[in-house]
Amino acid sequence: MSNPATPPLALRIEHLSKTYGNGVRALDDVSLTIPQGMYGLLGPNGAGKSTLMRILATLQEADSGSAMLGELDVLRQKEEVRKTLGYLPQEFGVYPHATALVLLDYFAVLEGIAGGGERRDVVESLLRQVNLWDVRNQKLGGFSGGMRQRFGVAVALLGNPKLLIVDEPTAGLDPAERGRFLNLLGELAETSVVILSTHIVEDVSELCTRMAIIDRGRILLEAEPQQAMDGIRGRVWRRVIPRAELAAVQRDHAVISTTLLGGRTVVHVYEHALPGPGFEATEPDLTDVYFSTMAGHIGQQRDMPQPMAEA
Repeated sequence: MSNPATPPLALRIEHLSKTYGNGVRALDDVSLTIPQGMYGLLGPNGAGKSTLMRILATLQEADSGSAMLGELDVLRQKEEVRKTLGYLPQEFGVYPHATALVLLDYFAVLEGIAGGGERRDVVESLLRQVNLWDVRNQKLGGFSGGMRQRFGVAVALLGNPKLLIVDEPTAGLDPAERGRFLNLLGELAETSVVILSTHIVEDVSELCTRMAIIDRGRILLEAEPQQAMDGIRGRVWRRVIPRAELAAVQRDHAVISTTLLGGRTVVHVYEHALPGPGFEATEPDLTDVYFSTMAGHIGQQRDMPQPMAEA
């Protein structure tokens, strides 16, 4: 008789809170269930994302609450968690005069991969996986930002982690590097829990199967990206105006975002009905969800409004 299939790994966070000594409440009763796959944590700088990531990476203590990775207690079984954890912080140091091959081999030794043959195989496999094998003998000081980030992923993947945490990984990358990096994370998410912490909405919309929006330490919304966009369909309106009219529109309507287009201003507003002459309905995207949530127009926690019926 065959053994039952192993249930998918999940990270369960309940009532996690953290207040710093200066009185800043970085996390305020955070509860999330993060399944296997790519999970986006979206919020502005200072929202609490990095604090949450450091706590989950066993680098910082929480004041209260719990976090369970499968059967592992993240807050109390730190050594066991580190054996199955990969962490790529927003900024990480490298030795600029070391080559990618030498430095990754060094980190592999620190990881406990002692056998020379096994270590060579692991290092080569990882450098090929992150598409750096052809530049393995190049010094890290000459790497581009995207190459350094991919090297950081290779380091994080030593030990074949089941939980991979990446904090603001695409900030400063050019479009091509960003695309390669996100594609790599997407591949890794097929077998692991990958948490992508970012303030860049496009990073989440392109890859994540679930997401949460956090601000001032609180989870404002948790949903599937498509579900969140469906939930505000028929409530986002667009109008192109001269910039001089922006103040009046902001006074009279719930403006959620503005962008420049050919010297004029494109305004998106959140209303349950047509806001007035000149506005047209627009298909919402995740940017509209984000700004509507941050403005307090939609959802608290998991309470998404239902999609409006098509006319």
